[in-house]
Amino acid sequence: MKPLLTLGPVLFNWPPEKLRDFYFEVADEAPVDVVHVGEVTCYKRMPFFAPHLAEVVDRLVAGGKEVVLSSLALISNEREMSAMRELVAGADRPVEINDIGLGRLVAGRPHVVGPFINVYNEATLGYLARRGALRVCLPVELPAASLAALGRLSAVPLETLAFGRVALAVSARCFHARAHGLHKDNCQFICAGDADGLVMRTLDDEPLFAINGTQTLSYTCLNLAGEIEALRGMGISAFRLMPLDRDMVAVSRLFRDLLERRIAGAEAVARLQGLMPDMAFSNGFHRGVEGMRFAPSTAPGPA
Repeated sequence: MKPLLTLGPVLFNWPPEKLRDFYFEVADEAPVDVVHVGEVTCYKRMPFFAPHLAEVVDRLVAGGKEVVLSSLALISNEREMSAMRELVAGADRPVEINDIGLGRLVAGRPHVVGPFINVYNEATLGYLARRGALRVCLPVELPAASLAALGRLSAVPLETLAFGRVALAVSARCFHARAHGLHKDNCQFICAGDADGLVMRTLDDEPLFAINGTQTLSYTCLNLAGEIEALRGMGISAFRLMPLDRDMVAVSRLFRDLLERRIAGAEAVARLQGLMPDMAFSNGFHRGVEGMRFAPSTAPGPA
């Protein structure tokens, strides 16, 4: 199976015009196969981008991309559930579910299972396949041994996160608002001031997490560029890049070169470090150690 390069949904509260232009650039220049569009983090952000959604989808499709409509990672009240029902009912393309509560709404129709849903064993994968899942993006905390075991047994194509800040926890409480002395209902959309999340530090002033509304993200940037060849051998067939306020076209080109075996993983890692010298990378979850750690790959490059 030809591997897919996918672009995950933007998790951050970017201005709607910036978000629209980002997707236009992706449509025209990024060598990705699948693009996820939709609000995952906060229901209150949804109305701002809604006027641009149709033209963004049209532009992406014209650019040869498959479009998936992503949904909220945490549905906490009837208002949010109603919005998700409308999303599913009106969708003319696959929806990505990130809260298992949407499972019954998409059962029997093609959909994608996102990384916010805990999928840890082959029985769950079999259940999701029977319900109509086209692809399952596995949780970021699964180590390589677990990915390999699931890859051998899965009845549905598997995807893994390969780049970007990743969500470690989701809460009904908005930490971003709380950090500024605000309440969730009167947040003043303060999260818009942090394009890649608000960095949270320890008492020793070491960066540890990034806060994005209701999400606690990794401070480090997941980087599995050095693991792509091994992951393909494990049966992983799709690799997801999570958008940052960086040159995602350049990032996607590097990963495309990896998937086409034009460059080796070590070279891709070095180039990514050159693209974003201020960003700390991590692959600890994949290695079965602390998630924030990064160890260079010892895997051989393409033949």
